Amino acid sequence: MTIAFLFISLFGLMLIGVPVAISLGASTVLTMMLFTELDVATIPQLIFDGINKFSLMAIPMFILAGNLLSKGGSAKRIIDFAKSMVGHLPGGLPMSAIFACIIFAAVSGSSPATVVAIGSIMFAAIKEAGYPPSYAVGGITTAGSLGILIPPSVVMIVYGVTAEVSIGKLFMAGVIPGLMLGSMMLAQTYFGAKRLGFKASSPEPMSERIKKFAKAFWALLIIVVVIGGIYGGIFTPTEAAAASAVYALFISLFVYKDIKVKDLWAICLDSALTTAMIFFIITNAVVFAYLLTSEQIPQAIADSILAANIGKIGFLIIVNILLFIMGQFMEPSSVVMIMVPLLLPIALQLGIDPIHFGIVLIVNMEIGMITPPVGLNLFVASGLTGINLKDIIIACLPWTLMLFIGLILITYIPQISLWLPSLIGY
Repeated sequence: MTIAFLFISLFGLMLIGVPVAISLGASTVLTMMLFTELDVATIPQLIFDGINKFSLMAIPMFILAGNLLSKGGSAKRIIDFAKSMVGHLPGGLPMSAIFACIIFAAVSGSSPATVVAIGSIMFAAIKEAGYPPSYAVGGITTAGSLGILIPPSVVMIVYGVTAEVSIGKLFMAGVIPGLMLGSMMLAQTYFGAKRLGFKASSPEPMSERIKKFAKAFWALLIIVVVIGGIYGGIFTPTEAAAASAVYALFISLFVYKDIKVKDLWAICLDSALTTAMIFFIITNAVVFAYLLTSEQIPQAIADSILAANIGKIGFLIIVNILLFIMGQFMEPSSVVMIMVPLLLPIALQLGIDPIHFGIVLIVNMEIGMITPPVGLNLFVASGLTGINLKDIIIACLPWTLMLFIGLILITYIPQISLWLPSLIGY
């Protein structure tokens, strides 16, 4: 009865439009008061203990770094470099946009920010080059979702804290899956353009490519600062987040001069609002996880699944279906905070590596960001282009199919996620 009331009240509140974080907290407190002996007076201490984690400080820093870069001209410089590398191929312009999304995802760590930064420049350019509007919208909207998989990623940090696994190892585990999915999207774009009759053109001279790389160099260097700093033993992931924010501030103000000191208040306020939203979800999810653990709900579910003898493959099928459905309705960090306490104990009992499980979860959240009814990237793209939501959903389908194929490969070939962390012994 406890678990039934908890989830009925949780999803009931969300269905009537109550925000996810408040739904989490309200359903948990009601369940504690009505069906358990747990003392609700302990909730403030639970919340404090839940967010009193050094690694969570990385979230506001990465958000600030991404905002500083996305508000300036870093995206334009990255696009110019991407066009110099692949712009001569059939479908070169949309391929350049996807390539730029892959790079900018590693710079900003945010999926919607990637769609806005690249899409605001490339949507019109691709359309003016003679490509169908759907071709411009579909590739960028889908590729923007890589922002939560390619490190640094706020969703990875939330998972790492919730699952109590190494955030540095998660960052490294996301590199190969992110590049693999990006390459599959590039291939889809290339062959799609050939079917549409677009032909290759002359590549830019190497001198021009070097020139454009030099212009984008300072923006690209932030990837080295973050990833190189972590795996070179210079920074912890949290310290790398702080370093990335300072670096982004420095190059935006003094190197590129894209922003002025007067712009910093608006950028910091925007970053603070995003951070507050994520932390509010985390605080309510901490209490939710405490109730689950105290009532041994994950253990009861695990025992039922193990008794059904569905095995690792069957469990991963169920997980992918469940996460896909939840990702369609909820923000990624919310899904992580709700589902990890329930599913991870079962995964561990079945011998599934928690790092691999985290990557599977995050790829599902990528797909959720481009599927209705509340896929955030769909709304961002619709707002940027003025194209109605239905047409954007249809436009994304070819690239979404690539993500589904990639999800299957990542789910059942764990080494795609685990090879790079094991190679460097992290």
